[in-house]
Amino acid sequence: MYDVDDICDYVIARLRAAGVHINLLKLHKLLYYVQAWALAYDNEPMFDEDFQAWVHGPVSRRIFDRFKESKSLYSSVGVQDIREGFDAGSLREATVNNINSVLDVYGGFSGDQLEQLTHEEQPWLEARANLSPTERSTEVISQETMGSFYRARLS
Repeated sequence: MYDVDDICDYVIARLRAAGVHINLLKLHKLLYYVQAWALAYDNEPMFDEDFQAWVHGPVSRRIFDRFKESKSLYSSVGVQDIREGFDAGSLREATVNNINSVLDVYGGFSGDQLEQLTHEEQPWLEARANLSPTERSTEVISQETMGSFYRARLS
């Protein structure tokens, strides 16, 4: 299992190398989908992080904390935000291929579009079941629900 920061840095590097704009909102959603599809295909998480059901969709608290002093939700994220010493070569080829597959599907969407998409899907809806649309929450999105929801979409 990987550290979420390594997957985060890889996502930033790959998208920026392709000339794709990414903000913090989009980064959280892409990490969520990377984790969700890993759970769907492999029945285990790719990295060591849960997602919370925030108002603007799934959020990794650890990634939020990493950027909270320097970024707002709509701040651009670039190669300057990759941690010093990050080595993409430390990721297995199968992992890179899985991440790239997710980025190929979801990477062209804006953060707002990805937010809307997550708001229509069972894992986020289930975690926010008893909350108003604007109510703050740290409720964890169930990895079991993520895996079964996206696995069902494979059929």
